[in-house]
Amino acid sequence: MNNKTITTTNFKFPNQQEVYKGKVRDVYKLGNDILVMIATDRISAFDTVLPVGIPYKGQVLNQIATNFLDLTSDIIDNWKLSSPDPVVTVGEYCNPFKVEMVIRGYLTGHAWREYKSGKRVLCGQPMPDGMKEHDRFPEPLVTPTTKADQGHDEDISREEIIKTGLVDELDYLYLEKKTKELFNRGTDFAQKKGLILVDTKYEFGKNKSGKIVLIDEIHTPDSSRYFYLDGYQKRQDAGEGQKQLSKEFVREWLIDNGFQGKEGQSIPNLTNDFIDSVSDRYIELYNNITGNYFNKADNTDILDRIDKNVNDYLNSLNQ
Repeated sequence: MNNKTITTTNFKFPNQQEVYKGKVRDVYKLGNDILVMIATDRISAFDTVLPVGIPYKGQVLNQIATNFLDLTSDIIDNWKLSSPDPVVTVGEYCNPFKVEMVIRGYLTGHAWREYKSGKRVLCGQPMPDGMKEHDRFPEPLVTPTTKADQGHDEDISREEIIKTGLVDELDYLYLEKKTKELFNRGTDFAQKKGLILVDTKYEFGKNKSGKIVLIDEIHTPDSSRYFYLDGYQKRQDAGEGQKQLSKEFVREWLIDNGFQGKEGQSIPNLTNDFIDSVSDRYIELYNNITGNYFNKADNTDILDRIDKNVNDYLNSLNQ
């Protein structure tokens, strides 16, 4: 790691209780009430974290997520308290529900693979006959998954969630309602930016007062799929693939260079030109999705900057 990207963290914040390190984010729990979530510059593909950081990737993801948390706070309260640094969100600790609320507006990805295999029901939701890949559903489908501590998440229906007690019925119906409202807001916002929000996922939890709030990230290219609106119908009518706004280009480059995460395969050499091109694409994603111009943070000493900004914010809470 050079000092201009962040791939590992080892902070010692006041009252720090535990640290969870995911594929791309490091989450610090302070006491029983506060989470400090750091979006690193790590990038993963095929369930593999690549060995180099992508400059500004963490800033892109964090700032897209905080932007959409703010834009949807009238629909449902969220966990965010502040973003004291370009790659950091500080929020209240919540007890997460053990389901992820996936919602799909189009027959794409996992839904298409299930459909192509002959299935016409996904997570208890019927899918009409006669559809082709990337067609729009008559109404968005809520297709939840379990949140696995280990292994892969599994599809699950509303009925199974309630029957097994994974989520209380009233709570689940509320999650479903808010999932649809958030997706509608994201769809409208994307359309104004010349994009289609194809599918996404939301996570919810209860705060210490028992209130249901939106947690984690929202509408980022790591948790959502976008198409370009311009030419969508023309491509559908012609049976062509859709132009996607996601990190799919990274997977395609790895495949072209002989890597799909399979046993015995080695990660190809990630050249500086490739790393810079990925950084440029993430910045392009930010500009397109938010409609704002991306301002690169001063990454001269990124770890020192984060440490100072987070501690300054935590000190302000105690004053």
